[in-house]
Amino acid sequence: MKYSNFGKKFTRQSGIGQLMQDLGQANTSNHPDLCMLGGGNPAGIPAAQSLFQTEMEHLIESGLFQSMLGLYDGPSGEQAFRVALSHFLNEEFGWSITPANISLTNGSQNSFFYLFNILAGDMADGSRKKILFPLAPEYVGYADAGLTEGMFKSYRPRIELQDDKQFKYRVDFDHLKVGDDIAAICLSRPTNPTGNVVSDNELKKLKQLAQRQNIPLIIDNAYGQPFPNVIHTHTNLLWDEHTILCMSLSKLGLPGARTGIVIANEEITQALGALSGIITLAPNSVGAALMTRLIESGDIKHLTQDIIGPHYNQCLSTALSIFHDVFKDLPVRLHKPEGAFFLWLWIDGMKISSQELYERLKARHVYVIPGEEFFIDIDPNWQHTKECIRINYAQPEDKLARGFKILAEELIAVV
Repeated sequence: MKYSNFGKKFTRQSGIGQLMQDLGQANTSNHPDLCMLGGGNPAGIPAAQSLFQTEMEHLIESGLFQSMLGLYDGPSGEQAFRVALSHFLNEEFGWSITPANISLTNGSQNSFFYLFNILAGDMADGSRKKILFPLAPEYVGYADAGLTEGMFKSYRPRIELQDDKQFKYRVDFDHLKVGDDIAAICLSRPTNPTGNVVSDNELKKLKQLAQRQNIPLIIDNAYGQPFPNVIHTHTNLLWDEHTILCMSLSKLGLPGARTGIVIANEEITQALGALSGIITLAPNSVGAALMTRLIESGDIKHLTQDIIGPHYNQCLSTALSIFHDVFKDLPVRLHKPEGAFFLWLWIDGMKISSQELYERLKARHVYVIPGEEFFIDIDPNWQHTKECIRINYAQPEDKLARGFKILAEELIAVV
């Protein structure tokens, strides 16, 4: 069968596609020694799941369950949820948004596919615009989201070595250029895969660069404030008409509900609604229906501050303790874990690539994510791109300890 260029692009094998297939097969293998340290699933936190169950029971008992499943929402998403969320955000952060500034999608991946292709690619005037990532590594899900080839531009970070075997990526403003071919600046904050949080000062500079070019700054806030608020450093959440803020219900513990949230000026949210109407008719209703009462009552803060936050803080503390015990004599550095639920390890001077390390670990039933695919549009000859791996630290302590021990055994032979 002959495919269009679109068909060829989105059906070809990709590195991350193969990894996800591997993870899916591993999850169904039931192997007793399996250590699933890869993937991006949030933790199944019993207290959070109990809250979600209570809300589902309320929907059933109140009769709202039928409308949740039996009626289409408008193309911008469930109105009651957007009203509740706009009120909540205005109270929390002093904003002045309305429901018209909020558009729902079928998950963050869906949000970015829409946004990137609305703003960048082949333009009506014959030019071609790009999305700029001011530093990479960045979220791998962005890499194949463009309808046209070569739609992304990235810059190497400045690497800042720190105490306690840690390092931190910084935006390299000395080399960063925002030309006329850039349609938007985009970054995740906290960053998947590294746990990096671009500082308020760095974000201010990026906003100024965007404003000079009259382009939006897109912030992927999937792990940040106010939910799920998996963030371990002080930071401010800012929004204005020139900012596109993307949020999600996935990392709260509802990835299956596929609910992405885009907060932007009305021109952008109306465009997203138009795309939703054509491509999906309407976004999924389940996540919005489940969360409306929790947001209206303010119980969302109880969920994030008293349940989700402490859980991930404890997981991180455990992971750091194991890391320092297992890797104390190996040339392994850890990106400063400022948010999200990943550890980003840099094996300085490794003699094999992280992809080869991934294969060796997989043979021993330990799954991590190799780092190459996260360095979007970065020269693969930069050795650093082959020396990093991502680990999901929200795993049982025994699995982390075993996985780290096997990783250390493999590293002894290749460093």
